[in-house]
Amino acid sequence: MATPNSPSPLDDPFPMSNLSPDYLTLPADSEIWASLKQAIAASSGFQRWHVEHCDPATDIQAELDTLVRRYLRETLETLAY
Repeated sequence: MATPNSPSPLDDPFPMSNLSPDYLTLPADSEIWASLKQAIAASSGFQRWHVEHCDPATDIQAELDTLVRRYLRETLETLAY
């Protein structure tokens, strides 16, 4: 049982939200992220989002990391509603 001054596990429902963007620093994580980016970029959802939200001249490969992160953030924000 928690004491009055100790934090409850329910205080932070997203305990990983305090992680910095630098948490993807291990080589294995980099390889996983690279594979995920490619899979996400090849998905029909990403392709549709890219056409609807980006300048058609945007080179997907040049900005893939930024575009995939933006796509994921916007998708998660939409799902949060």
